[in-house]
Amino acid sequence: MFKDKNEAFNHYRTATAEEIEKRAAEIGKIIDTDSTADIAGLNIELDGLKMAKDNLEARSAAKGKLSGFDPITGKNFSKQPEKRDADIFSSVEYRTAFFKKMLGQPMSEEETAVFNRAQEQAVTEHRAAITSGTNQAVIPSTTLNEVVQKATTQGNILQYVRQFRIPANLSVPVATPEDAAEWHAEGTDATPSTNAPTSVVFNAYELMKVFSMSVAANTMSIPAFESYLSTELTRTVGAALNGAVFNGTGTNQAQGILSGITWNTANSTTFASSGLKYTDVLKLASLLKAGYSAGAVFACSNATLFNRLMAVEDTTGRPIFTNPIDGGAGRMLGHQVVVDDYIPADTILYGNFQYYGVNLSQDILLEVSRESSFKQGLIDYRAMAVGDGKPIIPEAFAKLTAAEV
Repeated sequence: MFKDKNEAFNHYRTATAEEIEKRAAEIGKIIDTDSTADIAGLNIELDGLKMAKDNLEARSAAKGKLSGFDPITGKNFSKQPEKRDADIFSSVEYRTAFFKKMLGQPMSEEETAVFNRAQEQAVTEHRAAITSGTNQAVIPSTTLNEVVQKATTQGNILQYVRQFRIPANLSVPVATPEDAAEWHAEGTDATPSTNAPTSVVFNAYELMKVFSMSVAANTMSIPAFESYLSTELTRTVGAALNGAVFNGTGTNQAQGILSGITWNTANSTTFASSGLKYTDVLKLASLLKAGYSAGAVFACSNATLFNRLMAVEDTTGRPIFTNPIDGGAGRMLGHQVVVDDYIPADTILYGNFQYYGVNLSQDILLEVSRESSFKQGLIDYRAMAVGDGKPIIPEAFAKLTAAEV
């Protein structure tokens, strides 16, 4: 795995086109079939492969062009047209121009040109509802990646769900545990089975957050403003996505696990309100097929953890929840326990959260307004993203709740 796409590019920059395409195909197969794969790391490697391929094509094209000075025609062919960034939103120049634009600081001619070129590219790629000449802009890729990374490392469920960055309304196949082979009688015809992969289609729902800052923000340094922005967006966008994983209604927002799965005796059970027992936890674990339990985790709220799970003992009198001394994640029945307060009290989920998908189909768009809060001396910022989330395979989850009195 590579820490960023530049490191991946340096690794593959001398590879042939065949080697690059072969590795890209291998990564695609891993993503489709391995539920435990590091999707973020593989996407970084894919970005590096794309950069290496673009670099190879650019070098190949340059070899076929004339260079130098032609004394007959008097033309100089040594100067090649300016090469545009493969991903302008990842460039240092755009990052600087973006934050200067948001802070209302003056930009140089070069920064203005980069910012305008990024606006044009955003419109072409339909990254967001960009209108040329407005104060809207796509957040730089480095800042966006930091927001996503922070959101998935806050101790909540987002670091366990499967994350996509694909266009909305596009059907994506997702591999499921394969059926076993069948015994065959010698000399008889075998009936072929049709294995159609499960597909998921993500809709386009808006996530919006409006926050205000004093006009004194104009004097902030770019690193200070970027740090504030990434923290604010992580807290708000991350919280919205996190809550939707469990409780989303599916109406103008993501569909949650608790509301989006049909719960019955095949995938859910209850425990007496007087207290949770060891047999209740075993019953919950038994509801999940082995193909999904390989990467499954338990998820519950902090209150449920301390009031219910930590008091449960096995048949030998030992607590089934182990809380490591070194500060690592707690475990139960060999599986990690994820604490997330968006789960209702007295509800425990056990499942492979790689079969819940979160998709951001458009990068976060930031817009600034210096008119709406003119009297208060404030600057309003509006962040908007387009995304969705839903259970991909409902049978990958099981639920344990307190019985109604």
